[in-house]
Amino acid sequence: MQAIVETLFDAVYLVTVITLGIIMILKSAGRRQYWLFGIMAVVLGLGDSFHLVPRALALCTTGLENYTVALGAGKLITSVTMTVFYILLYYVWRNRYHITGKNGITAAVYLLSVLRIVLCLCPQNGWLRPNPPLAWGIYRNIPFALFGLLIIILFFQEARRQHDTAFQYMWLTIVLSFGFYIPVVLWADVIPMIGMLMIPKTCAYVWTVLIGYRAMRSEN
Repeated sequence: MQAIVETLFDAVYLVTVITLGIIMILKSAGRRQYWLFGIMAVVLGLGDSFHLVPRALALCTTGLENYTVALGAGKLITSVTMTVFYILLYYVWRNRYHITGKNGITAAVYLLSVLRIVLCLCPQNGWLRPNPPLAWGIYRNIPFALFGLLIIILFFQEARRQHDTAFQYMWLTIVLSFGFYIPVVLWADVIPMIGMLMIPKTCAYVWTVLIGYRAMRSEN
């Protein structure tokens, strides 16, 4: 039952975000913020597929323990693409609110992104091992969490300042995604049921994409 339900959920998620992303790219009509948003959604879906597709295959066949390498490699790729996702979201913020300058913020974005990716690529992560070390899971997520916090603050402040009702909850979707993700990183290996929090985390990302898609439709 878990295999069927989880596989269907993941399939609907991947198809939804990739489809919405492609639609936004095709219908952005020169509006850079929606073109970026579309690319962001496609990156999200394609990146997550490197982890979710092997997971679905494992659940529906011989079990997760027989797909350690594929799942580990998929997690590594997803970790990198999620970083790219937030870089693109930062540029959505700049384009939507016509932000110029702010070189310090841009530098912080790239510094945290590079640090996150470098930490993800370190062999000490043990991505391809059955039991990767928890410590490195924490290390690589520190700059990622700080990056997420920065994006939360930027959208919260600017949406309020400009009375942007379409994006008024963008900050909240990111809060929720990190709120559900962090406990999984810390305790999922000890308490496997905590891994279920990845479902609402995924829903938060769908909400993020829907915010951009609905905003584009409202302007058409």
